[in-house]
Amino acid sequence: MRILVHGSAGRMGQELIKIIENGYRNSTLAGGVGRNINEFESEADCIIDFSNHESTGNLVAYAVNKKLPLVVATTGHNVEELQIIADAATQIPVFMAANMSLGIALLIELARKTVTMMPDAEIEIVERHHNRKLDAPSGTALLLADEIKDVRNDLVYNLGRRGHKKREKNEIGIHAIRMGNIVGDHEIIVGTDSQTITLRHEAHSRALFAEGAVAAAEFLIKQDAGMYTMKDMLG
Repeated sequence: MRILVHGSAGRMGQELIKIIENGYRNSTLAGGVGRNINEFESEADCIIDFSNHESTGNLVAYAVNKKLPLVVATTGHNVEELQIIADAATQIPVFMAANMSLGIALLIELARKTVTMMPDAEIEIVERHHNRKLDAPSGTALLLADEIKDVRNDLVYNLGRRGHKKREKNEIGIHAIRMGNIVGDHEIIVGTDSQTITLRHEAHSRALFAEGAVAAAEFLIKQDAGMYTMKDMLG
């Protein structure tokens, strides 16, 4: 499986290249490019994107033109960029996940079950990342919130709570911390007057995201055109 790494100069791009060059899941490196994917002129079986959402237009146009499966591991997309990706999925297989970690997928399942069993609980999400991360809250924090809201559809998001008023019962607070070199830490706190459950996933190394992306590529190259997520792969 020949992988083209888009965003090869970044931290995650470098991590991805490292595990590919070590032959993870029998992968080989087709090449690496920065934000200008049109510089790549060789052959590949799949593109993994760890660049910046602002490159979405050129990236997707290239993938569609070359009929290459695309793993989108970048976060922070706006509505227009998400639509571009969705349109591409009608022509090529696209895998998109705010977090490539298997552990996060398990955290989601635990969170959904917890809030289902505790329908009156108050819920807060705290995410911590390194001081170079641009988007806040993280795509993973929003993914967790969306999954929780799917089973508690009365919830409304309160991003970075501020002001002078009481907490609303149906709020789900989402808080972002940026400091140091934290790879990624997501915590879900579910509490009532009588008990609290805290669910937490901590990433120790960026390698786990690179490994997940390669696993996604391995899955994706066997699929027809369409939009795929971690749930599809794990299922």
